[in-house]
Amino acid sequence: MRSRKMLLALLAAGPALAAGPDAGLIGRITGLEPEVKAGVVKVSVPRTALTITVDGVKMDPFQGFTSWAVFQGSGDRTMVMGDLTLAEDEVSPVMSAALGNGLAVTALHNHFAFDRPRIMFMHIAGTGTTERLATAVHRALDAVQEVRRTPAPAESFGGPDIPATSAIDAKPLEAILGGRGQAKNGMVKFVFERKTTMHGMELGAAMGVNTWAAFAGSPESAVVDGDFAMLESEVQGVLRALIGAKIHVVAIHSHMIQEQPRIMFLHYWGKGASEALARALKKAMATQRK
Repeated sequence: MRSRKMLLALLAAGPALAAGPDAGLIGRITGLEPEVKAGVVKVSVPRTALTITVDGVKMDPFQGFTSWAVFQGSGDRTMVMGDLTLAEDEVSPVMSAALGNGLAVTALHNHFAFDRPRIMFMHIAGTGTTERLATAVHRALDAVQEVRRTPAPAESFGGPDIPATSAIDAKPLEAILGGRGQAKNGMVKFVFERKTTMHGMELGAAMGVNTWAAFAGSPESAVVDGDFAMLESEVQGVLRALIGAKIHVVAIHSHMIQEQPRIMFLHYWGKGASEALARALKKAMATQRK
């Protein structure tokens, strides 16, 4: 009897599952013409307004310079995955919009070398209602248009000028970050070990499994760059903390394969007062599981 009820339920759900998400709703919310195939709905935005060259060759959006998002599922059980093609100055605003509207950012990296302007690719994902996900994609794409009110991509993040000779005071940063810094030529570097296992061996900081931060400049006008080593479950919390502190995320990817647990790495860049930067990093680290 139970098997018969399950079969009837599956048969009843079949047409709805085959229909997939509401393409008309996605089109209305995003303002884009949806492409529907086998119950999957895709919207795309070719980056036609940017003149992009790779190795001196002018590129067409057809050659891999198109933002897209694909919706799959039915009713209130929809998943979206996408890849947003972004100029460097679009990355932080788009990431902020994506995270602020419930999307996960799952990777950020380049696909080409010698591209002008440099193009980054942000991979996104999310689950929820079709309406909520389409709205989130729309707002992320809107953030691109907001930045592109200035047609030419910016050539820097801006922020304070950094002195050529560094004179960072390690002690206040050590007090904030709770670790001893390595000092060199007026710069200070902090390393925090993480652990994973690969091929039956435990790996730690000596093998590159670590979160680190290097400070240069002056206490008033400093730059910090570094790397967060994160469990998959920690990525979104670290992202939100860094973006909320106006620290730029410049890459999200893996460094290894077949490690357990899987470790993701996030590279970042920030400018400001050294103590404020250290507090922002401390807040991001506090989101990670101890």
